[in-house]
Amino acid sequence: MKNILKRISLASLALVLFIGFSGCEATQNANNKQKGAVIGATGGAILGAIIGNNAGKGGNGPLGAVIGGVVGGAAGVLIGAEMDKQAQEIEEEIPGAVVERVDDGIVITFDENSGVFFDTNKYNINEGSRVTLDKLAGILLEYPDTDVLVVGHTDSVGSNEYNMELSKNRAYAVTNYFIHEKKLNSSRFNTNWFGEEQPMHDNNTAEGRAKNRRVNIVIVPNEKMEREAQEKAGN
Repeated sequence: MKNILKRISLASLALVLFIGFSGCEATQNANNKQKGAVIGATGGAILGAIIGNNAGKGGNGPLGAVIGGVVGGAAGVLIGAEMDKQAQEIEEEIPGAVVERVDDGIVITFDENSGVFFDTNKYNINEGSRVTLDKLAGILLEYPDTDVLVVGHTDSVGSNEYNMELSKNRAYAVTNYFIHEKKLNSSRFNTNWFGEEQPMHDNNTAEGRAKNRRVNIVIVPNEKMEREAQEKAGN
C-alpha cells in the first residue's frame, strides 16, 4: 500500500494541478489512453481523483483525494488501456454501480440504489451486497496489479460522532469482506471514512440522504503495473 500512501502525501499539490489541468479542452476531450500521453508530456502532472467534496475532512486522516501520478507517454497509454478494460468489465458485470475513469484510476460509487447497502444503523454485509461485492472481487482477482481504497460515507441523520464511527465500520466491513471472505491480498487495500462530512447530494431530501449513504471504491495501478508498462514502452 506504499503506492497509495505516497500519493496521499501529494494531495495539496494534486488539487492545485487538478483545477488547472481539468479546464484544458484537449484533456477534457481526450480519452483515457490519450490522457496518459498528453498529460504526461506536460511534465508528469499529479492529478487527483476527488472522493467527495470538502477535501481533507473526517476519517482517520487528511484524505480528500486519491492521488495518482499519471504516467505519460507510451507507458501511460498501456496503463490507460488496461484500466479502461477493467472499468468496462466492472460496468458490464455490475450495471448498478457508477464507474468513472479518472487519470490512471477507477472510481466506483455504490449507494443504496446501486449494489452495496446497509440496513439502518448496521454495518454488516447483507446478502444483497454480497452479490455485488462477489462480482467485484472476481474482477479484482483478474487484475491483481492494482491497489484498492475503500471509503465510507453517511447521511446527516444522527450526530457527527456517531456517523463517523458508522462510516468507519461500514468501510472496514467492505475491506474485511474482500480480505477475509474473498481472500484478496490485504496489502492491496487501504480504508478511510468521512461520516457525514462529504455529502454529494442534498441531505434535506430522502433521495439525497440515500445517495449520501455510500461507499466509494477506488482502484489504482500499483508500482508493479507502472514498472512493467515503462519497461514495455522502453522507458
